[in-house]
Amino acid sequence: MTTIYLETAIKADIHKVFDLARDIDLHQKSTGKTNEKAIAGRTSGLIEKNETVTWRAKHLGVYQTLTTKIISMEKPVQFTDIMLKGAFKTMKHQHIFKERNGNTVMIDLFEFESPFGIIGTFFNHIFLKDYMRKFLLERNELIKKIAESINTP
Repeated sequence: MTTIYLETAIKADIHKVFDLARDIDLHQKSTGKTNEKAIAGRTSGLIEKNETVTWRAKHLGVYQTLTTKIISMEKPVQFTDIMLKGAFKTMKHQHIFKERNGNTVMIDLFEFESPFGIIGTFFNHIFLKDYMRKFLLERNELIKKIAESINTP
């Protein structure tokens, strides 16, 4: 299993950051490079516990679909999604939010495993982990930018 851990400090209210992180429309804006679109399940607005979303995106030159489900949610401190269908063998993404000195720390704990055994493991280490980390960082930068601009008087 490959794990990516990210912390993003955001000068904004935890409730606002939590909602931005589960906003389908914002996610689509943050993934312009991959032309990611929500095509089934919840396709706009704020995703909730037990809802699914199916994404279609172009990764590594190939269009792929990925269906995820929110399996837990405790507003505004965490939500977790897992892959139901897609290119990974397994995928779990925990979104954790903590208040610190009136600001929010957004934590991503993204765990995945590629198919194809040892070949998939090798691919994870030489390419996919870095690719997914950059993908998450771009999303987080947009969340941060929007959340902090909302808080600016």
